[in-house]
Amino acid sequence: MIRWSWFAENLAQILDLTWAHVWLSVPPIIAAVLVSVPLGFVASRRKAVRGAIVGGAGLLYAIPSLALFVMLPLVLGTSVLSPLNVQVALAAYGVALMTRTVADAFGSVPAAARDAAKSMGYPAWRRVAAVELPLAGPVLLAGARVVSASTVSLVSVGSLVGVHGLGYFFTDGFNRSFPTEILAGVIGTAVVALFFDLVLVALGKLLMPWTRAKAGQGVDQKSGRKSRRKPGRKPDDENAGTDEPGADESDELKVAK
Repeated sequence: MIRWSWFAENLAQILDLTWAHVWLSVPPIIAAVLVSVPLGFVASRRKAVRGAIVGGAGLLYAIPSLALFVMLPLVLGTSVLSPLNVQVALAAYGVALMTRTVADAFGSVPAAARDAAKSMGYPAWRRVAAVELPLAGPVLLAGARVVSASTVSLVSVGSLVGVHGLGYFFTDGFNRSFPTEILAGVIGTAVVALFFDLVLVALGKLLMPWTRAKAGQGVDQKSGRKSRRKPGRKPDDENAGTDEPGADESDELKVAK
């Protein structure tokens, strides 16, 4: 049975563990993006190594998280309870998730856009920064959002090795057979994941304002099509089965001409 008064009685602990969860999550997300973007870019440019880069990154995700948390102290020389072990492991999982997305994002940039930038005299670094990166930006943002949600979720596993975030409520609630505490961990993790996602969406709109303009243009075009219907003309569904082209079809013909 859920004891709702427990949330108010333990609010300070909930806030402390929420902050610890955020602190454990942010560095791996940033590191995963910074590492996977150049890796994915190289994979999109060098077909010979694409399979090795994308496949190798994907294999990282096959390693069980708990086993990786236990193995990393031997590799890094850190203590078993060091938060660095969890952060490095989560960064590796983020790279595994995002590298393929980055490669596909840069690979989907139209060759015509690259050729146009090259013909205008753009050096290689400027073509990437001013042409390819903006065009690949929406896909990269989608990949970062997946990495963010996955990282926030996996931080909870760190409680099994003594690195506590909101996952502490899972282990402690399970040991005490106290579902209220488990529910607190679930709600807290979901709230942190949602907050991170909203931050990433806001950053995307700030850094890629052309995506907002494109969405607004699409809405204007739809409303313009509706307003151009001739007075007294039957709706398109009533014209079904006739040979007379609808308003949308005539617009498409005009564009084709």
